[in-house]
Amino acid sequence: MKKTKNLLIALSGVVLILVGFYLIKAISDPQNIMKTLPYLCIGLGCGLFGYGFGEYISKKAIESDPKLAKQIEIDTKDERNIMIGNMAKAKGFDMMLYVYSALLLTFALMGVSFTVIIPMVIAYLFVVGYSIYHRTKIEKSF
Repeated sequence: MKKTKNLLIALSGVVLILVGFYLIKAISDPQNIMKTLPYLCIGLGCGLFGYGFGEYISKKAIESDPKLAKQIEIDTKDERNIMIGNMAKAKGFDMMLYVYSALLLTFALMGVSFTVIIPMVIAYLFVVGYSIYHRTKIEKSF
């Protein structure tokens, strides 16, 4: 069942890619959403195809080698690997805050419309607020 699901996801990705290329050729004078829709289809299609086919290959490799399956299970449940992954995510989050702040400042200095900057600022503040909320929640549990 899982293999079939992954193949269906990969197939839907291929269909989306083909629809995107068809829309590029079929629309002679695109306006507004139709300018981006073909490329959105291609991007989503590539993501779905990569995910579905990658999972399918992964499942096939695990089925053919039970020793590999056991090693993967041990690695995913290993506390040291989980801690390393969480630390890497924390470092990535810290870097994202600086890069996103610099991007917002650059857009503001370039004179980009407020209708673009305000949603980005709201998203930035939401992420920071979410981080603060979980930090206080975790600190209270210790």
